[in-house]
Order: sequence, then C-alpha cells, then structure tokens
Amino acid sequence: MSSYAMPSDWPTDERTARAVQDALRTRVVLDEAGPPPGVGRVTGVDVAYDDERDIVAAAVVVLDAATLDVVEEATAVGKVAFPYVPGLLAFREIPTVLAALDELRSDPGLVVCDGYGVAHPRRFGLASHLGVLTGLPTIGVAKNPFTFAYEDPAAGRGSASPLLDGAEEVGRALRTREGVKPVFVSAGHRVSLDRACAHTLRLTPRYRLPESTRRADALCRSALREAAG
Repeated sequence: MSSYAMPSDWPTDERTARAVQDALRTRVVLDEAGPPPGVGRVTGVDVAYDDERDIVAAAVVVLDAATLDVVEEATAVGKVAFPYVPGLLAFREIPTVLAALDELRSDPGLVVCDGYGVAHPRRFGLASHLGVLTGLPTIGVAKNPFTFAYEDPAAGRGSASPLLDGAEEVGRALRTREGVKPVFVSAGHRVSLDRACAHTLRLTPRYRLPESTRRADALCRSALREAAG
C-alpha cells in the first residue's frame, strides 16, 4: 500500500501557495495515454464543507472499472487548512483528500476528481495537483466550465466540443446524457484528454455525472453530517 502523506511545508497564505503552484505545475505529465477504460480500478474523490465549523470532509470511493461496483471506500475529516481563494481551492481540499487516500488498502488506479485538471487559469487544478503529489493518473470532471469558452456539443451522448482559453484547448465539454447539459473534462496527470473523455463516458452509464463522483459526493456529505453531530 502506498503512503499519501501531506507535504510538511503546506502553504497557509496566497503568495506561498502560488509559488508552490508554479513549482509543481512543471511536473504535470500530459504525454502518457493513461490506463485504458474498463480496466483495473477507478477512484472517485470529492469533498464537502461545513463553513460554520470550518470543517472539510473528503471521501474516496474505489470502483472496479469493469463493473463499477464499489471495491473500497474511505473518508477523512479535518479543519480547513487554507483560506478561500479562487484558483487555489486545491490547497483547501488536498490535505483531507490525502488523509482519505492514505486509509485505502487497495490501489486507487485512475483518480477522478470533481473539479479541474489543466482546465485551470494556471493549468494546475485539483486533479493535476493531486496527481503530481501522489504520482497517480488523474482526470477532472467538473459540473461547469469555470472561466473557459465552449460551443454547445451536439445533443447525442458522446458529443464533445473544445473547452478553450483563447485558442488553447484546455479540456472538453462532453455530453454524457442525450439532451442533458454537458460535463467538463480535463486531463490531470498521466492521462490524455482523449482517454479522460473515454473514461468519463464509461463512468456515466445512467447519469450525467460519473458514478465515481456520485458515490464520493454522497459519502463525503454523510461523513460531514456525522462529524458535525
């Protein structure tokens, strides 16, 4: 079992966090295809906040990639470790996510984050940050396009259009259900954008959002309710 310990010098202010982002984003790997869809394990990651108590709960749910059955799950609850700053949300979430990952006995395989990878103003969202710190292949599947432009994909499941920052494709708007609002997929670390979209379609047999995200979302909310008493 791997250890996913938090770095000892975790930043607590915006200036230091931006310097850490600048240093770590050079280590993002985007020239690996990544694991094939339907093989091995896929792990969903999500967090929930209790702003009144300054608490964050993280959940990780490991699925069998072929059947989407739950193999293992873990949660962690902690104090929010960083102020709310747009573009730096990973610094609020990663400490508790790492604590939850560290509880797992099985290999997470591909990690699917409810958020962004390189579809981020500094090309280093949660999925990329988590991937670099853990070495795991990661992708981001978000519910909205952040600040980026896109054309609405065709109505059919599997239709996609580029998510653009100027002329640069940072991700894709991907239709996972016919006639339903798309999700926004980006590569995180050690996975190509094409394969990130293929994984997302494999993970959405019935609903708009990936099964990995749906299960992690329910679990982190439950953990937060339990922690809040």
